[in-house]
Order: sequence, then structure tokens, then C-alpha cells
Amino acid sequence: MLNFISKLVGAKSDRDLKKLQPYIDAVNIHAEELSAMSNDQLRGETESFKAAIEEATASLESEIAALREQIQQTEDYDAREPLYEQIEVLDKQVLEMVESVLADIHPRAFALIRETAERFTAGSVSVKASELDRTLSQDHYHISIDGNTATYANGWKAAGANITWNMVHYDVQLIGGTVLHQGKIAEMATGEGKTLVATLPVYLNALAGRGVHVVTVNDYLAKRDSEWMAPIFNFHGLTIDCIDKHQPNSDARRAAYFCDITYGTNNEFGFDYLRDNMARRDEDRVQLRGHHYAIVDEVDSVLIDDARTPLIISGPTPKGNQHQFNELKGFVEALMSAQKVLVQKELNEAKQLIADGNADEGGVKLLRAYRGLPKSKPLIKFLSQDGMKSLLQKTEGVYLQEQGKKMKLIDEDLFFTIEEKNNQVELTGRGIDLISKNTAKDFFVMPDITAELSALEKGE
Repeated sequence: MLNFISKLVGAKSDRDLKKLQPYIDAVNIHAEELSAMSNDQLRGETESFKAAIEEATASLESEIAALREQIQQTEDYDAREPLYEQIEVLDKQVLEMVESVLADIHPRAFALIRETAERFTAGSVSVKASELDRTLSQDHYHISIDGNTATYANGWKAAGANITWNMVHYDVQLIGGTVLHQGKIAEMATGEGKTLVATLPVYLNALAGRGVHVVTVNDYLAKRDSEWMAPIFNFHGLTIDCIDKHQPNSDARRAAYFCDITYGTNNEFGFDYLRDNMARRDEDRVQLRGHHYAIVDEVDSVLIDDARTPLIISGPTPKGNQHQFNELKGFVEALMSAQKVLVQKELNEAKQLIADGNADEGGVKLLRAYRGLPKSKPLIKFLSQDGMKSLLQKTEGVYLQEQGKKMKLIDEDLFFTIEEKNNQVELTGRGIDLISKNTAKDFFVMPDITAELSALEKGE
């Protein structure tokens, strides 16, 4: 029975392909016309597309601008609320109008990108130089300017490797691009040209001037694809960048979001969204113009597998813990240097006193050296001699009597003490004085909260 129904109405995939075939036929019809155009005429099509969108939305955008101006002049927040609601309604109408225009130009836009790919495959492409061409030529060797002529070579660098453009969209890739433009999932195997397919809906939706996000699973693919496809988009006056190339919350990343096309990893897009929601001022945000259209590579992995792991964010620090380490490094180095000199001096004096038969004084010096740097190699070597460890333990036992009250006589000459048994390190008064030479005198002093509160109450 099921086989009979399938034969009667056809398989679901066959019916879907049948619905998409008119788009492909329309693309091929436009392709014949575009192939006869000059390079400048071909590039001029993009401006025509943009003009059609602007013309269709001009009246609505004018109404929105007037409402925003009215909001600026309205001090009563309650009176602003209905104005914001009107803007929200008009914004939806603008988006509907944009989608309507994109639907009309869809086949021709796809044909335009395919024709561009064919011309890049054939060799370099020369056009009248635009301001964007001149700007890009300063950093990209594949774009050269000769007077008023800009020439795009068909080879450039992507992810550090030299590539030569040799790809043209087949009908099956036009189908994939149409499916993606419609907001559906297109399943493609590795090697079937997913990156090339994406250029079609990306270009079409970038014409709206509201930004397009291309989400990939790792930073290598994000950087590679943005550099690989960039000349095709740049040729038509569209800007492109990758957020993974720039530091979070930087001006460069903010500028990347203002490009017509923005590549990046799902984590970076997600973290930027979280950081923006933590920001108190608009100037601290990076995703300032909202979200319009996105393509997600390996969507099953990003939206199902990776989505199981929540993105957790905390307040940013300049270099993690590195800045704290650098701040304290100088103090620690000064302490260690002074302690090493002192311990070596105490050890040398201990050796001399013990050799002279003064074991009591020598034991004190030996204990002080041990309390200063118990892992000192010269000290360990000396303690390995007969009787030295016993002398150290005997002296230590004397000074540990009465709960160690006398131990401060040993420690007061040191910069810090090391309790090896308890894994404790404690600064002495001498160590604090050494560090405090370049800091405030109360750098290591904990304030007496009770006294401070009392002083505040008395107005002192």
C-alpha cells in the first residue's frame, strides 16, 4: 500500500526538488544575460539590488526615523512606550518588505555570483576602481590599482596557503543555496562544496545591509573560509571579516560585526552575546545592529551536541591572572635574592663556628639557615655530614620549647620563614620592610575595621 502511494504522489525529496526546479531554471536564464555583460556592468548589478531594497523600504524607514526623533524629544518614559511599540511593528514590516524584494531578485543574484565565480576561474578580473578597492589593495596583494582600474587576481592567501580560484556553482549547489536562503537545513557530504554553496545565500541576504553571520565549528575554518571567499564578495562591494581574528570587546571586533558578512565560531558569537548583555553602555557592546540572517555550518553539532555545554562567562580580566603575577613578581624576586644571600652567610658562619668547636652558636646559625631555605642545596649537603642533622634537631628542640616562643629570636633576622612540615611561608618584619620600601607603609597591614568605623562615626 505504501509503495503504491509513493509511486502515486512521489517521494518527499522528489517533490521538494520539483518545487525548487523553477528557481534553477530562472537562474540559468539570468546567467545567459549576465554572461554578456562587462565586468563593470556585472558589478553594477549589486548596486541595483541594493537600490531596489532601499526604494521598497524608504517610506517605512522614514516613519521609523521620525518616531525615533520624537522619542528623543519626549522626556516622559511612559509616553515613549507606545512609540517604541510602533517602531517594533514598522521594523517587522521592513523585514517583510526586504524578504519580498530578496525573493524577487533571488534567481538573478544567484546567477550573478555564479557568473563572478566563472570569471575568477578564467583569470584576473579588471574593473573601474572603487574606494573599497583602493582601501583593500593596501593590505591584499591580489588586488592591484593602476590609475582608475582595479584588478582582482584569481589567486590569494587563505589560512596562510596560496589558493587559485577554480570553483563554479553547479545546479545542485544552486539548490543547496536556495534551501539555505529559505531557512532550511541542507545536508551535504564533505567535498560537495558547502563553503561555495554558502556564498549564494550569504551574498543575497547581505544586500539588505543588516549583516550576515556565518557560524563555523572552529576558528581555523572561520578564518580560512572568510579569507577564501572574501574576494568574491569584495568584488561586489561587500565587506567581510572574521571575529576570531580580533580580541573580544575590541574596536576591531566591533568593526567586524559592522561588516556586511561576518564569519566566526559558535562559541565566539555566543560569548559576545553574553558579554553584550553584561555591558552597561552601548559603546561597550559589539553586536550593535542585532541579528538578521545566519548560516550555521555543521548545524547538528552546533545546535545539539555543543548546545549541551552551557557558555559560562565571568567578568573579563586583562590577561587572566598574568597581570597579578607580573605585579608581584618583582617583590618575590627581591625577597628571594636577599634571603639567599642571608642564608648562605648564616651557613658559612655556622660551618666556621662548628669547626672552631662552638656547636651551640653554630647550631643557632644552622637552624636559621634551615628556617630560611630548607631546600638550599649547600645546606642539604652540609646536613648530610655526620652529626649535623642531630645538631640541627637538638637546636630546634630548644627553641620550640614553650610553644615556640623563643623561635622568633631565630626568625627575626630572616626575610621570611618556611615551615616545611606545615607547608607554610610567612613574611617577617624584615621582609615586610624590604617590600614596603617601594610601596605604602601599610601595604601589608590589615586595617582595624572597628577602629575605622568608630573614626567614621566620630567624623575623623
